[in-house]
Amino acid sequence: MRSSVTEGAVWKPLLSFFFPILLGTFFQQLYNTVDAIIVGNFVGKAALAAVGGPTAIFINLLVNLFVGLSSGATVIVAQHYGARELDAVRRTVHTSVALALAAGVGVMAVGILLSQPILVAMGTPEDVMGYALTYLRVYFLGSVASFLYNVGSSVLRAVGDTRRPLYFLVAACMTNIVLDLLFVVVFHWDVMGAALATVISQVVSAVLVAITLRHPGSIFCLEWREIRFHGDVLRDLLKIGLPTGLQSDMYSLSNLFIQSCINSFGTNTMAAWTAFGKLDAFYWMISSAFGVALTTFAGQNFGAQKYGRVRSGVRVSLGMLAVTTVLMSVLYCLVSQPLLRIFNGDPEVLSIGSRILWHMCPFYITFIFIEIFSAAIRSTGDSIKPMLLTCGGVCVLRVAWVFLVLPFHNTLETVLLSYPITWVLTSILFIIYYLRNNWMRRQIQKYGYAPEVR
Repeated sequence: MRSSVTEGAVWKPLLSFFFPILLGTFFQQLYNTVDAIIVGNFVGKAALAAVGGPTAIFINLLVNLFVGLSSGATVIVAQHYGARELDAVRRTVHTSVALALAAGVGVMAVGILLSQPILVAMGTPEDVMGYALTYLRVYFLGSVASFLYNVGSSVLRAVGDTRRPLYFLVAACMTNIVLDLLFVVVFHWDVMGAALATVISQVVSAVLVAITLRHPGSIFCLEWREIRFHGDVLRDLLKIGLPTGLQSDMYSLSNLFIQSCINSFGTNTMAAWTAFGKLDAFYWMISSAFGVALTTFAGQNFGAQKYGRVRSGVRVSLGMLAVTTVLMSVLYCLVSQPLLRIFNGDPEVLSIGSRILWHMCPFYITFIFIEIFSAAIRSTGDSIKPMLLTCGGVCVLRVAWVFLVLPFHNTLETVLLSYPITWVLTSILFIIYYLRNNWMRRQIQKYGYAPEVR
């Protein structure tokens, strides 16, 4: 069976994966961004600080763990699909959906119960606390729907179907925008209305992806009565996905410490950090889309035992991400205040936000090796080493910076400096590990594939 992913020009399938994934991630990011824009302009800067900052970090802490597990489904399905093992694809799909349902219920309960203790521990200001607590408790009601969409879209992307997840997110995002305006501007439900609009939108995307997975005649054809945990598949999902999820959570935990530092500078800085975070997220959305596209491309080619195409995909992805990163950095720095004004027009918030942008954006380029090399290594089924490298180089060092350096020079600039320093050091570690090539040889031996000829 001929596949455009495992044959022909490398850049074409990469871009065919990248653009729908990018647009899909854009609309997914637009969920919280629309909440921030509407709440920031119609409720106030305290509400804006609540919808971003502390709530975003806590949400990411729980949700990213499952998004990491979903990436395990992407790798396994892509490898089986590349090797044309279709029965294994179906078993992986049914196990992944079972995991989504179980984890969604668990995260909903944990999120609602721990919202207040976490916000208190982060030192959330009193004028922000009420808004943040309401937003979190309503938001976590949509956990099951969010997880079902994420695992379903991961499966579809793994077999090369990147368009339908995009269409579903567009529909959900449009729903969110309409309901945000209705609930916040017309009904005056403040942050509760914004959170409720997001939950309903997540349900829309989950229903659409479930209908697609159940389509008769598809290679995965989801059957409700067959949804169960297959032990061997679950083990592989956890082995690949859990380290990825823990890696994302280590980012969130380190950012939790950073957020606590930001909170200590007051509401204006919190609001500026939130506005910056929404702009910042659009860059990481692009970077992540390149990573997911490479994971799918490299996973299928590794399953088809075309190791040279895996490396070619890495080189092409690095080049494309580097060019994109430079353009985004220049754009953000040149028009920082107009972009920040979308979220809030307070002069002090705009001034602080511009400082943050100028201290962060020029250093995005130092992260590209972490994104691309970790995606390539993970596509072969090895997700533990990327997790260890990232957690040690980025997360642990960032927390150490907060405890060891910040007390001696407690300024916003000192906090921001922790980002480029950790990105540079971790990139060096990834470059060394990737070039040694042990990761490829080890995974070839593990799966019993034909050895690489170089």
